Amino acid sequence: MQTTLKSPVSFSGVGLHSGATVRVTVHPASAEYGIWFRRTDIEIGDTMIPARWDFVEISPLCTKIVNNAGVSVSTIEHIMAALAGCGIHNALIEIDGPEVPILDGSSAKFVKAFLNRGIKTLSSPVRMVEVLKTVEVHDGASTARFEPAHSLHIDFAIDFVDQAIGQQHKSLDMSNGTFVRELCDSRTFCRQSDVDAMHAQGLALGGTLENAVVVDGDDILSPGGFRHRDEAVRHKMLDALGDLSLAGHPIMGRYTGLRAGHAMTNRLLRALFSDTTAFRVITCGTADIARLPGFDLHQEDLPLIA
Repeated sequence: MQTTLKSPVSFSGVGLHSGATVRVTVHPASAEYGIWFRRTDIEIGDTMIPARWDFVEISPLCTKIVNNAGVSVSTIEHIMAALAGCGIHNALIEIDGPEVPILDGSSAKFVKAFLNRGIKTLSSPVRMVEVLKTVEVHDGASTARFEPAHSLHIDFAIDFVDQAIGQQHKSLDMSNGTFVRELCDSRTFCRQSDVDAMHAQGLALGGTLENAVVVDGDDILSPGGFRHRDEAVRHKMLDALGDLSLAGHPIMGRYTGLRAGHAMTNRLLRALFSDTTAFRVITCGTADIARLPGFDLHQEDLPLIA
């Protein structure tokens, strides 16, 4: 069955790019509502933005959604990953600024709050996007691909010249709490040279060594270093789940990302939905429900860092 939160939960923090303090409240919603954002700082016009692939405006640094009136919310990928990873299908997210707060750079605080608040079962069945054939997009050395599979499987590879990151690869079946156990506490990461370039452009003003892992060649500049040896690729998988959740329903299929990012994942969703022979929307049976990312979660699934 579809789910929502039992009661509202709020977060406050700075936006990674703006540096401004933002407050977010995630409210329960009825079955079939989906995930919507509402800009509470805007008083006139359409302030509602659906969290959907066809409302994404391509941005190089984050995932940004924009409604038909031009009202936007950016850096939604971490909270969207938390909702998907906890199996929450319906919610209204009120936000008093243009960017979701970065918190610690991962999804862990969102996940912890959602599980503490509790998840409510609704009366409507869950529908799923089943991938029926291979769909692939390319951009230079970057590739994103869907293939048929019996659950959501994410396979990701990265390759950075900085030896602190280097080449990393990870593959996970996202069924039954894998996101919460394996990925939710993995933080965003960047190179010091990229930080300097972004600051020069007035970007990443809210970034600190506490909400992102910053590397410089062989060196890890953030206190405590990485939470996982392969935290960088884990975070790319976290981002991918958040971006894939914009499909509107859970996906049954294998997603492969090779040096891919937010824009590539959105391009892949657009390619999938443009080919009506490549997918179908099905109603989940009992066996399908048991393979969803948020099925049968417990507080014990949370990493200690959360």
